[in-house]
Amino acid sequence: MNNVSNRPHGPGGEEEIRIVPLRHWGRWISAGLMVVILAALLQSYITNPRFRWDMVAHYLFDPSILTGLSRTIWLTIAAMFIGTVLGTVLAVMRISHNPVLSSFSMGYAWLFRGTPLLVQLIFWYHLAALYPVINVTIPFGPTLFSFDANDYITVYVAALLGLSLNEGAYMSEIVRSGLNAVHPGQREAAEALGMSSRRILFRIILPQAMRVILPPAGNQLIGMLKTTSLVSVIAMQELLYSAQLIYQTNFQPIPLLIVASIWYLALTTVLSVLQYFIERRFAKGHSKGPANKASA
Repeated sequence: MNNVSNRPHGPGGEEEIRIVPLRHWGRWISAGLMVVILAALLQSYITNPRFRWDMVAHYLFDPSILTGLSRTIWLTIAAMFIGTVLGTVLAVMRISHNPVLSSFSMGYAWLFRGTPLLVQLIFWYHLAALYPVINVTIPFGPTLFSFDANDYITVYVAALLGLSLNEGAYMSEIVRSGLNAVHPGQREAAEALGMSSRRILFRIILPQAMRVILPPAGNQLIGMLKTTSLVSVIAMQELLYSAQLIYQTNFQPIPLLIVASIWYLALTTVLSVLQYFIERRFAKGHSKGPANKASA
């Protein structure tokens, strides 16, 4: 008795293998659950009258909110710029062979990373209580100049000092990790060509380190945008404090907090897009290794 195979055969008589795609039932079930949850949340947000979306729309472009928004943007850019410059200087000091410079950088990072930012902001705001008159003097020498702390340490200066000095400590570690990621052979080759240390740093080391520095630095910038809300404790009228001033008069905190959140989300989205394009710009010419290709 001959056995006849029911499988289809190809032109040469070989048996064709039918490929059955793998069905990912878990993915479809989890995706369905997420859609149901998101739909329920969206329905709740739309139908719940306590959200007061009409009031959200009314105050979204309120002059007071826009003024606070502009101050938030200014404070974010200024504090991040000062913190980045300071962090770069501290990082170079940290990797220096001079033990005094290296120890100073380590101590700075230890102090400002080891104390809460909120405490630092309040401290700078009350600096006049500790130093009513600030004297700039030569050690064991004459006083160069002095000024009244109450006149110059305003709420804006205190906020900028607190945010930028704290950011400098974190940026120093980020920049240091980027500098250490550059192969030592790059410096050795540049020194063999007779390049100065300053030229090696700015022409060889830093451009290559930017690929490592940019992703965490971009996250720090986005974090700084949201961290500026802490300056509301020293009564600086940034975005959150502007919203607080309004809901303290109309007793509607939820709509005003939603307004502030919408602006924070909008600014964060813009910064994320900019970070993406800047990272892609600095990644040009860098070929992915096998590990990166496998994880992509």
